[in-house]
Amino acid sequence: MSALLFDKSGPVVTLTINRPEARNPLGEEGDGELFAEAARRINEDREVRCVILTGAGKAFSAGGNLKAMRARSGGFAGGGVAIRERYRGGIHRMVRAVWGIEVPVIAAVNGPAIGLGNDMACLADLRLAAGSAIFGATFLKIGLIPGDGGAWILPRTIGMARAAELFFTGDTIDAATALSWGLVSKVVPDAALMDEARALAARVCRQPPDVLRMTKKLMREGQGVSFDTIMEMSAAMQSLAHLTADHAEAVNAFFEKRPGIYRGE
Repeated sequence: MSALLFDKSGPVVTLTINRPEARNPLGEEGDGELFAEAARRINEDREVRCVILTGAGKAFSAGGNLKAMRARSGGFAGGGVAIRERYRGGIHRMVRAVWGIEVPVIAAVNGPAIGLGNDMACLADLRLAAGSAIFGATFLKIGLIPGDGGAWILPRTIGMARAAELFFTGDTIDAATALSWGLVSKVVPDAALMDEARALAARVCRQPPDVLRMTKKLMREGQGVSFDTIMEMSAAMQSLAHLTADHAEAVNAFFEKRPGIYRGE
C-alpha cells in the first residue's frame, strides 16, 4: 500500500501519510515523487477545491527516520554531497510539492507532528488539532538543523520569537499551547477531528474555484515580494475575476439571497 493515500471525494482530496506502524516518518526514498505526483494531480484537476492532509493511526508525522539516521542508511548514507542531493530530490521536493498546491490545504493534525512533520503541517493554509496533538521543532536535540526549510516556514507561521523558542530549546508543545500561539486555529476531540476538517473543507469549497486559487496565490506571493508587486498582481488577477461567469453568478446570488452555484467559468 502507498505511503501516501490519495482519496478524492467530490471537490475535496484527502492526503493521508500512511506509515502508522512507525508514526508516519517522512523523507523516505520515493516520498518526493509521491508528494510531487499528488500535487500535480490536484493542481491539474479543476474540480478540486480543497485538500485535507492528515496521518494514519495515532500520529500526524514524527518527522525523519531516526533509525536510518543512526545506521547511516537510506537517504542518510554516503558522504555529505550525496546526502545533500537526497535532501534536494527527496525532502525538499516533498516540501516544495505541498507548498505548491494551488488550492487551500487543511492540516488535520491527529497526533504528534514533530520536526519535518511539524513543518509539513505548517505548509498548510489552515490547521486543526486533535486534543492529543503535540508539536515540536526538535532538530537541534538530535544534532541537526531544520534542513527541510523550517527556518523559513516556522517563523512565518508563529512569529520569530515563538519559532526561536521551539528551535533553540527543542521543547514540544501541546494542542492547547499551539492554539494560544496561533499554530492551529482550533482544537477538537480526537474522534471529531476529521469531521471538523471535512466541515471546514466544505465551507472553503463553497467559494468560486478560480478566485479561490488566485487568492491563495496572492497570499503566498505576499510573503516574499514587495507591496507594489502584490498591488500589480492584484489588479491583473482582479481584472480576470471580473470577467468570469462565477463573478456574475455570485453577484446575482447576493441580490437574489441564495447560495451561488459556481462552475469555474
